[in-house]
Amino acid sequence: MKKPRPQPATDARTLSRVVPDPAALKALAHPVRLRMLGMLRVDGPATATQLAVRLGLNSGATSYHLRQLAQYGFIEEAPHVSRRDRWWRASHELTSVPASEIEGEALDLDIAFNQAVLSLQVGQMQQAAEEYAELPAEWRKASTANDIIIPMTAEQAEALTRRLTDIILEAMRAAPQLGEAASRKPGMVPFSVMLHAFPYPGRLPHREGEEEP
Repeated sequence: MKKPRPQPATDARTLSRVVPDPAALKALAHPVRLRMLGMLRVDGPATATQLAVRLGLNSGATSYHLRQLAQYGFIEEAPHVSRRDRWWRASHELTSVPASEIEGEALDLDIAFNQAVLSLQVGQMQQAAEEYAELPAEWRKASTANDIIIPMTAEQAEALTRRLTDIILEAMRAAPQLGEAASRKPGMVPFSVMLHAFPYPGRLPHREGEEEP
């Protein structure tokens, strides 16, 4: 007797994403704009004044950064009950910057963006470490900070990162959209997964003949 084939989940949704061009990537590679975009994605629509309070800035500064984000399509105006304030929301759930064989200015912009993202993520990880002792036991069990090093070729490493990314995106598609608290189940909170995969520093193939530090 043949076993029935597993059916794909029917509640999986399509993830909206943006792939910025070099000009948009340059505009986004700013620590304040990255934080603001993250806040709008995680917490939902907000005004310049609300973001200013949360970031410790004045509303003029946040308004400027919001206009820059809107100019390049990262955010858009959000409908809201109040007509006195201008509300903004994220236009996409994900920002994708595909790795490619780029050189020159495009590579410089890619590096600058990655540096800005890394700085933001390091700050978030540090805050998470400081709050770890306050977490309920079930959330401590769900948290991890692993460091695993595996000998691999570039092709094997790319295949691995693709598999890990696919697993994470599959979980994201099955979950409610960020910023929509009403659709969350009881006990459900935003859970951050940061995937960093790279050749071990100082062990790049073109440096094999060099002395180790």
